[in-house]
Amino acid sequence: MTEPGTGAGPDAGAAAIADAAVDAALAAIAAELPLAPPPLALDAELSGLRAVTTRSPSRQLASLALLSLAYGGALLALTSLRGDLRELPVAWLVVAGAAWLVGFGLPVYLAVVPRSGDVLPRVQLAAASTAIMSVVFVVLGLLVHPMGVHTASYGWDHLTHGTGCLGLGLATALVPVVLGALLLRGALPVGSRWIAAALGAGGGCLGGLVLHLHCHVGDALHIGLVHGGVVVVSALLAAAIVPRATDLPRS
Repeated sequence: MTEPGTGAGPDAGAAAIADAAVDAALAAIAAELPLAPPPLALDAELSGLRAVTTRSPSRQLASLALLSLAYGGALLALTSLRGDLRELPVAWLVVAGAAWLVGFGLPVYLAVVPRSGDVLPRVQLAAASTAIMSVVFVVLGLLVHPMGVHTASYGWDHLTHGTGCLGLGLATALVPVVLGALLLRGALPVGSRWIAAALGAGGGCLGGLVLHLHCHVGDALHIGLVHGGVVVVSALLAAAIVPRATDLPRS
């Protein structure tokens, strides 16, 4: 029987001595073994690692918007202002131009800038804005289209003559779509097709703004189906093509 104050007895002491001897033997063996160098492939891979640059959505949005607006302004300068500009209601010119500008900014903002604290863009809101813009500008063009003395009218018979406007609108949309795709490359694990569509819709609205100030054709079909159609076609093309770029990882 173990007496009080003597611990666990002789067996516990012997076990502690044996553990200490084992630890000492393992330490001696480890000291004699040479430390193996890391594999050459691993060493080369580690030396090639680079710090990842953190995305700044607000700065990217500002760059995209400024470059896109500058590009749209350059296209307008290279073409011309519409000849009937002075004949049209100033209120309509201003309000419609502001609507096109909002149509450009809102989808692009939702596609590029995430909620505070989030990393990914707002896919659902971007999708909703794409659908709204695609419908609103077609309907508004069909319903509201003031005309001046020198405003041209194509109607159904010459509707296909509006392909030039469609081409100019899509050419205007090209820069915001490409810039957005490059900025968001590798940042969209899911939902990139809707984000691409939002970029396309925003770019199409910028194209609509250029056409609003350039094209002197003012009938309902041309304004609604061609000018408004630029938004729809640009969104569809961006959704079909851009995800191949945005899904690629950053280099």
